[in-house]
Amino acid sequence: MAPLDYRALAVLDAVASHGSFEKAAVALGISQSAVSQRIKALEDAAGRLLIVRGQPAVPTGLGQRLVTHHRNVKLMEASLDIDLGNKVSMPEISLAVDAASLATWFPLSLQPLLSPPRCQLNIQQAGRDLALHLVREGSVFGSVAAAQPPGEQPANGPQVTPLGTMRHVCVATPVFAGHWFGDGFSADAARLAPAVVCDRDMMAGFLREALDMDGPYPHHTMPLSPASGECIHGGLAYGLMPLSQAARALADGRLVDLAPGRQVDVALNWHAWALDTPFTRALSEQIVATARRALLQ
Repeated sequence: MAPLDYRALAVLDAVASHGSFEKAAVALGISQSAVSQRIKALEDAAGRLLIVRGQPAVPTGLGQRLVTHHRNVKLMEASLDIDLGNKVSMPEISLAVDAASLATWFPLSLQPLLSPPRCQLNIQQAGRDLALHLVREGSVFGSVAAAQPPGEQPANGPQVTPLGTMRHVCVATPVFAGHWFGDGFSADAARLAPAVVCDRDMMAGFLREALDMDGPYPHHTMPLSPASGECIHGGLAYGLMPLSQAARALADGRLVDLAPGRQVDVALNWHAWALDTPFTRALSEQIVATARRALLQ
């Protein structure tokens, strides 16, 4: 392949980020035809398709690797600017994070990075499989994701750092528990009581372990969010909640643990590429340190 045209790579990055040639043109302040010409020139030089034209437009495998390379070069250039005393533009770093971490400890890791702002973060919520896919293909620099079963971690890929364990407990309001589980938390009662489910596999595994229960049960499905929390706190459903979220309400009696001694523990890992710049180093250090203070070790 001929020497890389970094102006064209910036266009490729914009198309990948915005999902269309038109939106990339607006973001870059150039014409749509100029975007098309630069992408075509890159593809001619590579001898390969780099963008799959569609709605949205998405990079191919090679296209994504070139986008990742461009973003990494921008981070390293920003690092050099610091060393040279030049004015530094804030680089963008993309991350994928699980819902429970976003709702609990992860925001605590951001203040040292964002006050004063040192980088621009692009954070998306993603379950384990999607988060690991995004980091392995280079769409994001790093991800917080549940640990994989032994033997599933590929030998070549991002570095993996254990963070700790997120504990989930099954909770409800005392009134809800008294109405639906007055005779105890049982399989028969769980087949009638409405649950709110944020992770179907997690809830199914919990009911199997706690109640030896398989099969259907009434439930609402929604992401871990203020809405799902309100369903539980409002006495509309029972469900699994991160212990760090539920601890205060359990302590003051607003919630009760339906299955004391039974919980779901999820080991979390930080997956990140070995890109040594002040921004990525600080990001990894803050995420790991915050997680190890907040999670069970």
